[in-house]
Amino acid sequence: MHPLKKLARSDAVRRGLCWAVARYIRFVHLTSRWEVHGGAAPQRLWAEGKPFILAFWHGRLLMMPYCWNPRVRINMLISQHADGQLIAHTVKHFGIHTVAGSSSKGGTAALRAILRVLKAGECAGFTPDGPRGPRMRASAGVVSAAKLSGVPILPCAYAVRRRRVLRSWDRFVLAFPFTRGVFVWGEPIDVSRRGGDRALETARRLVEDRLNALTREADLLCGEMPIEPDPTQPRDKAASYAVAGGQRA
Repeated sequence: MHPLKKLARSDAVRRGLCWAVARYIRFVHLTSRWEVHGGAAPQRLWAEGKPFILAFWHGRLLMMPYCWNPRVRINMLISQHADGQLIAHTVKHFGIHTVAGSSSKGGTAALRAILRVLKAGECAGFTPDGPRGPRMRASAGVVSAAKLSGVPILPCAYAVRRRRVLRSWDRFVLAFPFTRGVFVWGEPIDVSRRGGDRALETARRLVEDRLNALTREADLLCGEMPIEPDPTQPRDKAASYAVAGGQRA
């Protein structure tokens, strides 16, 4: 094995990398000015102690720990792949708990785990286009979880004035320090527990459209060019709807 690859697989190196990324996120937040739009919706649910599903795009992951109320437990669905586990270890520095799995690849076990935490009265978090895209296209996992648990989905996005958009599949937004940023929340999206595949597809499209509209709004509020969704549609809808129809929490 190449020495650099061996080094990258070292637990100590990965822990150090996650610590450094968490410190960078804190530095960006501390040195920047932030606004929150639409924050009444999550504040109301937090105050009432009601669980909900936070949904945001994978490319907007970096600063999202600061959209959350640190006094409320949240469980993020994170991929079991190596890059997903780096994310999981990074967000732990912000008190965010994780559930290993994917909403789009072999997601039955992950869906069951998410349903358990929602039924326990805790909140859950999804990146509906993760772990590998297509970018800004919602998979069916998030609406399946909302249907089976009976909790609403709250979409959220962030944007910053000073940034670099990486050439990754998700067009990851790397926020720079000393910037101006905004978090934009949407209204709760309820998914009927009685609807079939057509109703779930309508809900999936609603989540996708709301998230894209919020993300566009956030970019424009910061004077940035909006990032467009991948023209490809997600391929996992039928399988996820079948899981939703057969699963019982």
